Amino acid sequence: MKTIARLILLISFCPSAYAQNYWQQAVDYKMEVEMNVGTFRYSGNQELVYTNNSPDSLKKVFYHLYFNAFQPGSEMAVRIKTGKDKNTRFRVDIDSLESDEIGYLKVSNLKQEGRSLNYEVSETILEVLLDQPLGPGESTRLTLDFDGQVPKMVRRSGRESSEGVSLSMAQWYPKIAEYDYEGWNAEPYLGREFHGVWGDFDVTLTLDKDYTVAASGYLQNPDRVGHGYSEKKGKAKKGKLKWHFLAPKVHDFTWSADPDYIHDTYKGPNDVLLHFFYKDNPKYNENWKNLQPKTAELMRFFNQTIGEYPYRQYTVAQGGDGGMEYAMLTLITGNRSFESLVGVTAHELAHSWFQHVLATNEMKYEWMDEGFTTYISTLAEDKILNQNEFFPLQRSYDSYIYLARSGKEQPQQTNANRYDYNLAYEISAYSKGAVCLSQLGYIIGEDKLAKTLKEYYRLHKFQHPVPNDFRRIAERVSGIQLKWYLTDWTQTTNTIDYGIKSVEGDDSKTVVKIERIGSMPMPLEILINFKNGPSEIHYIPIPLMRGEKENPYSMKWEVHKDWPWARPQYELIINHPKSEIVDLFIDPSYYMADVNRDNNTYFNQP
Repeated sequence: MKTIARLILLISFCPSAYAQNYWQQAVDYKMEVEMNVGTFRYSGNQELVYTNNSPDSLKKVFYHLYFNAFQPGSEMAVRIKTGKDKNTRFRVDIDSLESDEIGYLKVSNLKQEGRSLNYEVSETILEVLLDQPLGPGESTRLTLDFDGQVPKMVRRSGRESSEGVSLSMAQWYPKIAEYDYEGWNAEPYLGREFHGVWGDFDVTLTLDKDYTVAASGYLQNPDRVGHGYSEKKGKAKKGKLKWHFLAPKVHDFTWSADPDYIHDTYKGPNDVLLHFFYKDNPKYNENWKNLQPKTAELMRFFNQTIGEYPYRQYTVAQGGDGGMEYAMLTLITGNRSFESLVGVTAHELAHSWFQHVLATNEMKYEWMDEGFTTYISTLAEDKILNQNEFFPLQRSYDSYIYLARSGKEQPQQTNANRYDYNLAYEISAYSKGAVCLSQLGYIIGEDKLAKTLKEYYRLHKFQHPVPNDFRRIAERVSGIQLKWYLTDWTQTTNTIDYGIKSVEGDDSKTVVKIERIGSMPMPLEILINFKNGPSEIHYIPIPLMRGEKENPYSMKWEVHKDWPWARPQYELIINHPKSEIVDLFIDPSYYMADVNRDNNTYFNQP
């Protein structure tokens, strides 16, 4: 064992404001793998240098063996059948797989600094007892051999996809689990989300020379492999080629391969080279060609709204079973309409920021990943495809409100594996997560939200940020306290529901009685239109904010006294006769996720 001064994560990855309390582990992988494309079996060896930046001494480590989930009787197979609704992402019954169709990942010869280790396999988790404890600030070298079989079933990864892609290789290698301030994140794989350790990957893949490989990282030997990377094609012994990739500062490594891939490149913003791998299909080839400049536009949009993409290339590869993001690469199904192809690319590309640079623990905070991605990719798609929708996020709001009314909602902080209903998980992660950001803009202002996103990226890229990190940045940017917002929105199923109870008045003023029906507090914006004279916005903040939003409208903005949460009713005094009022609207922007908008409007009858 040796001590290495790899406190990078306390120095370069962490702003000084956070360095005192923040740490994260580091790992470097070196793997050599050979794939038999006839049997879909592969073998390899792995050398891993693990650095313990935690304040704890570690006596054991854990690995993920994801492919072991694709076996009859596995936890994932059981969970698919025992959920309260059908998980539509699984189109093949795992229990029906034959021995040559299952997935597996087996390890052997596991050593620490050359000394054999004892270990135990529990389906998708490998528990390893270290020969020597790893102290704070120390590094150690772990080596192992592994054998795997690619499952026939394609769930993110697998062989022979529905569109004919031979190999979609995600979650395919023994991947060390993340150890953070809460301890080991050794969750079994049930088809949900991931959490990984930052590091550098050095991966060599050997497979038949007829295959073209798309992968995370930078190809080191393009002259040798050819296939569109270079005009030169090397001659490999026994019909094999070695593909050598380096992927720096990532927390995963993914690849796909097919003998019929078309490989195109397109220059993106800031000299980022965009790679596209897709099957030759006359019906869809034009869509893939037209996708390329759109991907560059999408990257430019995300650079401007979040922060600059930090790598020199990005790959869009046909494969998988829908769309799934990985480091420097995404796997997507490609037999789609052009609009759908751009849409899925927009979403998966946005994950390069919200997950593959801002690497939240998706098992705990999947809404920070999927939700933030849905928010920004929806806006990007609307702009890049010139959709010009009046309210691009309407579908996210509608889905969330459906869930809130269904009685099936669980708090967003629920572990991703613990959702009773698959649909509830999907809506909570994607739609409610997107509404979380959109509604934050309603609370602090769209300009402050835009600045918050950029600050969030600047301060926490290449980290594992948690909700509190994002909240504190939004508070500093806006001057508004927001603990109440994330508490109610993410830790409870409290809903927002305000209604106009009555409108009474005389010749000098009007009294609007408003009631809070839902349990979640919110500041209110009320639009009042008058028969004669300009419209006005009347703003009612809440004491929990300890501040106020600035006027975002080009009309009069009148601020009223705070509305404390404990008081279920509020009297809004308007210094206009009732007879002058045409109508009233609570939340004319529609950015507040009120679960019942039927009581938000008042029309003055003549």
